[in-house]
Amino acid sequence: MSEETVTTVNNPSKKNQKNKKPKSKLQETIEFCIPIVIAVVLALILRTFVFANAVVPTGSMLNTIQEGDRIIASRLAYKNDDPQRYDIILFKYPDDESQIYVKRVIGLPGETVQIVGGVVYVTKTDGKTIQLADSFVTACVPYGDFGPYVVPKDSYFMLGDNRNDSKDSRYWTNTYVKRDKIIGKVKFRYYPSIGKIE
Repeated sequence: MSEETVTTVNNPSKKNQKNKKPKSKLQETIEFCIPIVIAVVLALILRTFVFANAVVPTGSMLNTIQEGDRIIASRLAYKNDDPQRYDIILFKYPDDESQIYVKRVIGLPGETVQIVGGVVYVTKTDGKTIQLADSFVTACVPYGDFGPYVVPKDSYFMLGDNRNDSKDSRYWTNTYVKRDKIIGKVKFRYYPSIGKIE
């Protein structure tokens, strides 16, 4: 009967485990904190340079945006492009820049905006006058005559979708939103439901 011999092989990982010194409390704390710090820094970078978020406190953009919606805007949307008519944007309120507003772009630089019986007309820079689309306007009949407003260079005329209940360019002391006061283009809501905003 042959005798079986078992050869043991030294496991280098076990040796290393024996030679490893136990970590100090400081080392453990640092290792625990590093991923948290990295996550916070990344979040701050994204919030400062890429995205802006806001809570909409009023119903001025009904039915497109509901009161209490939490929305995200892209800070990069206008790095290489200009705002377009009907874009929904986040911007510093011209009469008090500590407040952030959300409205829809209606008049572009150099255009003339006039509202007659609640209907919005825009005379474009080529002299052609058009009646603006209103499919996104709250299901009520807009009223009132306003304007004409001649939109200055690098500025925009803004209206809320809830036309009869919106504090917008029609009522501000500083009527227009300057290009450099635009924070970003609103892309979607993330609370109470997730969805694209147009």
